[in-house]
Amino acid sequence: MTSIAVRLLVPAAREAVRGRWLAGLALALALAGELLIRFGGGGATTVVSLLDIALVVTPLAALVVGTMQVHNAREMTELFLAQPIGRGKLFTGLFLGTALPLAAALTIGLLAPFAWHGLFATPIAGTLIALGGVTCALALIGSALAFVIALNADDRVRALGIALAAWLVGAVLWDGVILLVTMLIGGRGVDTALLIALALNPIDLSRVLLLLGTDAAALFGYTGAVVQHTLGTAAGRAVLIAALALWLALPLWLAARTFKKKDF
Repeated sequence: MTSIAVRLLVPAAREAVRGRWLAGLALALALAGELLIRFGGGGATTVVSLLDIALVVTPLAALVVGTMQVHNAREMTELFLAQPIGRGKLFTGLFLGTALPLAAALTIGLLAPFAWHGLFATPIAGTLIALGGVTCALALIGSALAFVIALNADDRVRALGIALAAWLVGAVLWDGVILLVTMLIGGRGVDTALLIALALNPIDLSRVLLLLGTDAAALFGYTGAVVQHTLGTAAGRAVLIAALALWLALPLWLAARTFKKKDF
């Protein structure tokens, strides 16, 4: 990364770290993990329960924080734009300064209880590492989507409303819509429809990718059961990872393109 991008990354990251919400979020996740370990024994069931929490909290935090950060950093962005600096480098610094501290806080909060209980030396260590990777991916994807929203909605309240609506659809309403569609189409091409629905939601992609190959996949709705049957191979996992990477690449490209053309 160039020094110019670092110059914008550092103040953006410093502002995020100074906020009490970041430490509070990490502590809340650590407390949830500690309680689940104490009452659930720290096995695979505990990881699945914590995954369910992460799939709700991570995209919500990333969308809200990313949206607010773009608007809060407007003056700083204008200051840097007044200098002979490329917009692409400025965008890189602003995005990483927002997304990396959030991803680190969420991942540390989730995995810290398992670390101090010594569970990384047990058979679930691989699943825990995968949980950390999925959390980081969702934090980056949510931040990229937040940048797309905030850069296209100049009004702070409107941007935040769009971000919350996107989270509500993806994390809460999506499975209900899938169930309704499944009931309507019955057995006619239901597998194809569910796989398309999976590709359209990074939260479902993250869930199924982590649980693929385990008996728990069928517990997470129709999508998990279908993917367990159709993509339960190394090639299937590669397809899911590629789809998740695409969910990061496309919003980042859109956000960077908007940032370069936007009149601040």
